[in-house]
Amino acid sequence: MPAAIPVRQLSKYGLVGAVGTGVQYALMALLLWQVMDDAVLASTLGAVAGAFVNYLLNYFYTFRSDKGHLEAIVKFWIVAVVGWGVNAGVLALGISTLGLPVIPAQLVATAVVFFLTFVLNRMWTFS
Repeated sequence: MPAAIPVRQLSKYGLVGAVGTGVQYALMALLLWQVMDDAVLASTLGAVAGAFVNYLLNYFYTFRSDKGHLEAIVKFWIVAVVGWGVNAGVLALGISTLGLPVIPAQLVATAVVFFLTFVLNRMWTFS
C-alpha cells in the first residue's frame, strides 16, 4: 500500500516556494530600481537568493532536517538543477508536441516540478 501523502508537509513546501519566489521578485525589482538595467541578470540573482531562502526554510521548517548542511545543500542544488531541466522539457513538450499555449504548458510544468522536487527533497535531500 502506498504511503499517505503528507499534506501538511506538502502545504509547507508550497508556502516556502511562494516565499522564495517573493524574495526573487523583490530582489529583482530592487536591483532594477536601484542598481542595474539588466532584467535577466536581476532575475537570476533574485532566483539564486530565493533558492537559498527556500533551502533554509525547507531545512528548518518543512522537513526539519538534521542532515549536515554541506550534504543537504549539495543535494538541494542537484534537485534544483533537475527541476529546471524537467521544467524546460515539459514546457517544450507541451508547446511543441501537444500544441499548448505557453501559459498552460508552463502551469503543467510548474505542477510537475513542484511534486517532483517535493518528493526528491523529502526522500533524498533532507531525509
